[in-house]
Amino acid sequence: MEEQKRLKGCEKMKKSSMNKSKYGFYFVVPFFVSFFVFGLAPIIYSLYLSFTKWDGFSDPVFVGLANYSRLIHDTFFYKAIGNTLIIWVLSIIPQLILALALAMILNEKFIKGKHFFRAIYYFPNIITPVTLGVLFSLMFDWQTGSVNKLLMSIGLIDGPVNWFNSPWLSRIIVAGVIMWQYFGFNMLVFIAGLQSIPEELYEAAEVDGASKFTIATKITLPLLKPVLLFTFITSIIGGLQLFDAPLMLGNGPENSTLTMVMYLYQTAFKNFDYSYGAAIAYAIFIIILIFSLISIKFSKMNKVEQ
Repeated sequence: MEEQKRLKGCEKMKKSSMNKSKYGFYFVVPFFVSFFVFGLAPIIYSLYLSFTKWDGFSDPVFVGLANYSRLIHDTFFYKAIGNTLIIWVLSIIPQLILALALAMILNEKFIKGKHFFRAIYYFPNIITPVTLGVLFSLMFDWQTGSVNKLLMSIGLIDGPVNWFNSPWLSRIIVAGVIMWQYFGFNMLVFIAGLQSIPEELYEAAEVDGASKFTIATKITLPLLKPVLLFTFITSIIGGLQLFDAPLMLGNGPENSTLTMVMYLYQTAFKNFDYSYGAAIAYAIFIIILIFSLISIKFSKMNKVEQ
């Protein structure tokens, strides 16, 4: 009799758990419905459009791989790839150096007001890229910009400089906008990584008479490698999708600041060549995928070495 009661009790528990598990599906269903309608369906439809000829008004005409063949011979697209990589390199190197230096300084115990400075340095990350692009375009305006007025007031330049008339200066300004926006976020990531390093390692190194430079190069940086790889991989994915700030600052002379996503925007929404724009979008996806796989492979090799 007791065994039968136990079996009945187990069956009741199973039924109640099954009934409770159904409620979880009810909460998940709205997300999947919205994803299929607003996410997956447009992705699949854009893939179909990349094999057609469509201007947004007439019916799509199937053309096969014509858009991708055109893309392979498109010199503007290769220029956009080069511009994107140049701007990314110019922004990521000073960004990581500044973020790491500030993280190591603000992680010290004797620094007062460290939470205030962390909030101040993170503040640019809250501002939208469009706002930053407009702000920097006004600052570097060659007629009324505050940068020219400041440099002329201290005697560094004799007359106003047309910053956006030089390809490299235009790229440096765009890279500066991106660096200024994201260095605070990376600083917080580095601080989290620094705080995960055991204090016993630093105490043992100080007892052994190690200098601050030795501790930083032999203990801190090696243990921060996973965090550095994380920031590097995320910066690659974000850097290859540059759009807002370069758009607000303009293409620059000789399309020097034209990025891949800007070229996609101009092709699809300005020239009304939506089918070729869809092909560009999938080409950008493949490029980002290749760089991401290289980064993941590099991180796995680093784990094996460790």
